[in-house]
Amino acid sequence: MQLPALVFMAGLAQLAIVVGSLMIPRVLRWSEDVAQLRPLTRQVFWTYAAYIWSTNLFFGIISVVMSNELVGGSALAMALSIFIAIYWGARIGIQFFYFDRSDAPTGPQYQLAEWSLVGTFVALTLIYSYAAWVNWDIASRAP
Repeated sequence: MQLPALVFMAGLAQLAIVVGSLMIPRVLRWSEDVAQLRPLTRQVFWTYAAYIWSTNLFFGIISVVMSNELVGGSALAMALSIFIAIYWGARIGIQFFYFDRSDAPTGPQYQLAEWSLVGTFVALTLIYSYAAWVNWDIASRAP
């Protein structure tokens, strides 16, 4: 499969994450937890959540609409693909080394959802790492 097609599919996966993440507040009962916070802390929390959601949306849209440009060998394509690879790689680390999952929902459907997400994070990290490497290779051969 050609790299632009992989980036396009990665974009679709990120858009699926964006849609699926709209269920997270309900599944994890954020409204109950966030209600206990001071107003400013609650506002900061929702602002950060919106920034993460918007970033995922942007990565998905750029990858779908501009998949060829994202692997075109420009310095900007290289920088953005490196950033996206680091972003998703960090998300894997956060999943396993930071999140306290002691009170996470249990059951086979939640386990399947978690492993599907982690698998997607790994795939995104690999695809964008490969895109960064290809962009670097193209840029290094340019006159």
